[in-house]
Amino acid sequence: MNLYDSLLKYGSMDYYPMHMPGHKRNKALFDMVNPYSIDITEIDGFDNLHHAEGILLEGMERAAELYGSEHTAYLVGGSTSGILTGISACTQKGDKILTARNSHKSVYHAIYLNELEPVYIYPGLEPQFGINGGISPEAVEEMLIKYPDIKLLVITSPTYEGIISDVKAIAETAHRYGVPLMVDEAHGAHLGFHPGFPAGSVRLGADVVIHSIHKTLPAFTQSALIHVNGTLVDYEEVKRYLDIYQSSSPSYILMAGIARCVTLLEQKREELFSAFDIQLRLFYDRMKQLKYLKVLTGEAVRASGFFAFDPSKITVSVRGTDLSGMDLCNRLLNRYRIQMEMASKDYVLGMTSIGDTKEGFLRLGDALLEIDGQYKSDGCLTGLSDNKPAENKEPADSSFGNIQPPEVVMSQKDACKSPFDVILLSESAGRITAEYVYLYPPGIPLLVPGERITKGLLSRISEYREKGLSFQGLRDMEGKYIKVVAKEGSIRFGDCGRIRERK
Repeated sequence: MNLYDSLLKYGSMDYYPMHMPGHKRNKALFDMVNPYSIDITEIDGFDNLHHAEGILLEGMERAAELYGSEHTAYLVGGSTSGILTGISACTQKGDKILTARNSHKSVYHAIYLNELEPVYIYPGLEPQFGINGGISPEAVEEMLIKYPDIKLLVITSPTYEGIISDVKAIAETAHRYGVPLMVDEAHGAHLGFHPGFPAGSVRLGADVVIHSIHKTLPAFTQSALIHVNGTLVDYEEVKRYLDIYQSSSPSYILMAGIARCVTLLEQKREELFSAFDIQLRLFYDRMKQLKYLKVLTGEAVRASGFFAFDPSKITVSVRGTDLSGMDLCNRLLNRYRIQMEMASKDYVLGMTSIGDTKEGFLRLGDALLEIDGQYKSDGCLTGLSDNKPAENKEPADSSFGNIQPPEVVMSQKDACKSPFDVILLSESAGRITAEYVYLYPPGIPLLVPGERITKGLLSRISEYREKGLSFQGLRDMEGKYIKVVAKEGSIRFGDCGRIRERK
């Protein structure tokens, strides 16, 4: 069966999408003509994205007005193209960049392409769920004082799990030192449209903001926006790099999807977001009945000292149960036909949007309450006694709160270009990695080329693999081998297509 037929078959089934894209396949919210009938190229009357003067320029100006941005451009290569563009436009080869370590892999790719010197700032830790928290303005200032030649600050807010940093204070801090702030707000395109959600970074002083509108709003996958404000970033440079990182034949279907999304928000955002807010409040109120499973809340986030929380991200912890995150994810999928966004070691993540239905929220809530209630009756779940405290498990995979920061031995570019060995991952402690190692999703690297591999990290990777989590970046499909910088005098072996044992 080919991809098209597989998609048709899947679309006819009753799986509920607690994952992106934000339109949630909700045909009551959006419908469309046969896409072949409107798939065009740059013909008369339809403008050119790379030299917009007409209908596309008008659409981008409407998006800018909606978000309160000075400049907004369409991205048809997802947020990745925007992140590559923003970093390239704000730096020169060899510059230092201050970036949150929990950044998406596209940030690291921009660092590699521009041969930048990264200085890492680590997020705090949310202790109950063991997930990354926010970046503090105080930590930012400390790093800007320590490294006065920083040229750009990059943070991710909200995180995948919805924790939001104090962007306003961080922007003010960065600007005191003449440093522009770029916010990867890929997961926050919906922020600021209703009092039930925190404000978005565009209106809080960030210089460059990237939005994946397909993640949390009704738009096609790969649709995104880049916003540019202030005088610290040259918008002409941004446009130059957009020409480089985006296709010269951008999809008019994707751009039409962005325009329709903007129109929907212009006309019906109050109605749609009010209904969305009500459903979220009802869901979180119901989840107070859970005894073993726990749902992350804004109260918990703020109690942990973090600035704000995006309630559209539903994070369900399995700490205190005998389940792993993957166990819960599979149970929701196979028994209740609910597809979650992501499974981690200790939790599952669901993403919601204005495209979700009342029935969808009820379905997830019913499933979680039923699973939680089975701890006294289902033989597959041993459960805990009412008085037994939850096990204090170590933080989840995407968190850096309890990890010794990896030792950076050489630059990413040098590590990737150096002679290399391909060795067993299990025997790589002490070696310098020549490739990235990601848990995906969310695409945050555990290892970056040029960093030294430790026994602790190898133990962690082994544990995640036992839990059924997926890795990307390792040299073979089974994840047994890793490419490392060759030792002086060693023989390079292995290549991109073949892996062989050393005899």
